[in-house]
Amino acid sequence: MKKSFSLWMSGLGLILMVQVGALRAQPAAVAPAASAAASAPAAAPAAAAANTANKPAVAGAGQQVQITGARESDTDVRRQSTAAKIVIGREEIEKFGDASVAEVLRRLPGVTTPGAPGRGGPPRLRGLGAGFTQILIDGQRMPPGFSLDSLTPEQLERIEILRAPTAETGARAIAGTINIVTREGFKARLNDLRIGMGYENGELTPGLFWTHNNSAGPLIYNLSAGTFKNHRLSSGNGENTTLDVAGARLTEAQTSHIDTAEWRRGLNLSGRLNWRLVSNGSETGDSLMLMPSLFASDNHANRQFSLNQTLPAAPGLPLYDLGQTVSDGSFVTGRLGLQWRQRLTPGTRVEVNGGMGRSRSSSNSLRDEFRRGLSGQTLLRDVDDKARTAETTGNLSLKVISLLGGSAGGNASEPGTEHSLVSGAEIEGVKRSENRVTLQDRKALLTEFGDNLEASSLRLAAYAQDEWNLNANWALHAGLRWEGITTRGDGAGNTTRPSNRSSVLTPLVHLLWKPDPKSRDQVRLSLTRSYRAPGVSQLIARPSINSRFPVSGPNEPTSPDSAGNPNLKPELASGLDLAFERYLSGGGVLSANLFYRQINNLMRSVTTLETVSWSPVQRWVARQQNIGKANTHDTLCVFRKSN
Repeated sequence: MKKSFSLWMSGLGLILMVQVGALRAQPAAVAPAASAAASAPAAAPAAAAANTANKPAVAGAGQQVQITGARESDTDVRRQSTAAKIVIGREEIEKFGDASVAEVLRRLPGVTTPGAPGRGGPPRLRGLGAGFTQILIDGQRMPPGFSLDSLTPEQLERIEILRAPTAETGARAIAGTINIVTREGFKARLNDLRIGMGYENGELTPGLFWTHNNSAGPLIYNLSAGTFKNHRLSSGNGENTTLDVAGARLTEAQTSHIDTAEWRRGLNLSGRLNWRLVSNGSETGDSLMLMPSLFASDNHANRQFSLNQTLPAAPGLPLYDLGQTVSDGSFVTGRLGLQWRQRLTPGTRVEVNGGMGRSRSSSNSLRDEFRRGLSGQTLLRDVDDKARTAETTGNLSLKVISLLGGSAGGNASEPGTEHSLVSGAEIEGVKRSENRVTLQDRKALLTEFGDNLEASSLRLAAYAQDEWNLNANWALHAGLRWEGITTRGDGAGNTTRPSNRSSVLTPLVHLLWKPDPKSRDQVRLSLTRSYRAPGVSQLIARPSINSRFPVSGPNEPTSPDSAGNPNLKPELASGLDLAFERYLSGGGVLSANLFYRQINNLMRSVTTLETVSWSPVQRWVARQQNIGKANTHDTLCVFRKSN
């Protein structure tokens, strides 16, 4: 096997930064202060006025007012939050000079990014697999097809890692939530051009990324574009043996080899257009934001493979000696998001979020298998597979944030007794359609399923969340969230479309206890329920035939066909999170965390021998199934030093 060497040169600092135009100094950050003032209870100004009224006036003396303010540190934000979370702010993001958001996330405690450098997938928490971690951009779920690589570290305000779900952020977070908050008020005029270069197995993988920030009156906008082309050469060897346990003898022995040459190229365009709403010549804190995005890619792969079968001796099984597969594919997705924030009263704010998206993909694959003979190579079988997929998504949410009373605190040791209520409703729909034709030796397969298949899901949600600092020792964060999910997928024969309806009622409680408010120790406890819903692509029952074994005969458990399951139900998890935190006097925090989840309706791929409609004999088929219950737990000790 060739030695694989992957190097993302931007990670070593080979980054070309082109600053075009003069940097305009960013105004003082008054928005947080304004927000804090608006969030303060109405009694606070009255109390301040009363204190001033009690002081004697000095005749003929001018009155001097001095206002001193400072931004809360990331440590203070984390310490005052009732829900357990880690906050990574601007200083931490800028400290190491990372070239991408993926590099920033890879350094955070408890976060893993699967795959080789430069090809890692979405970040994960707690070591759990894909789909268990919820990824949010400014509090909204990351849209399908969106890549975190389209964001640069300069665009981020902070990263929040929530170890347990909340009613506001959503319950589809069994492992936790990563919320990436962008810099809405980033007014600096900036052109940032980055060139990256990767090297793997003698092939270069160039990339070009551009970001532009600017403002025009009340409009603050950000434009991003990126393009890349990846080349990969890879090879692999395999060995497959079958042992008859009863007879204690070897019944099958095969060795295989494959060489692959492939490339992939893509283009990413995105924008954020943020209008600061102005009333009477001054900003009110209200805003309207549009977020368009477009991502397109295509790929090509050529695979050469061979199979050496020693037991049973050829032609004991109708298997090939060598062959090749040529495949091409393309993918494009576009989305438009909207966010509107409006302050109704000094203590009430409304936020509306919505979005529509559409994606299309296509793939073509041609596989030829040959057998060597005295007269040369003979074509044994060819399989031609063509697929077209379209998916439409839409979502709309309404959130109301109300201040119920209490008093603001002065610092982390005196958090005050603020009491607020967050409530909202959400609707989200996904519809997927597939057109797929499979030909073997120019004859159609799987005709009983039809060529056009569909699957859809509809999710409704409503929630309420009460956040209350009871006193200097206790803080309570309690929420209740209801979600109703309806899934529909094509079943066998395409004559029925099974529909599943389920609902999830998720109470969520977070407690924060400070044994001594003046000390730097505190304990957190979270009791939650969360879930993971199946993807619409998993609900379509049409199978994918294993390429090694023709449908005219049997296959093996190690080479099964695969098919969807329209009867899948969501996974439900009950969770416990317990954490002890000590905030050090010199800066930084030492924490120990316990994580436990009990999962019902666990979804796993199960391979069974089935009597199927697409073959005259029984075939091994792998399907996602709800197999029962499971438990997962871990402990995490973290020390973070802050400046």
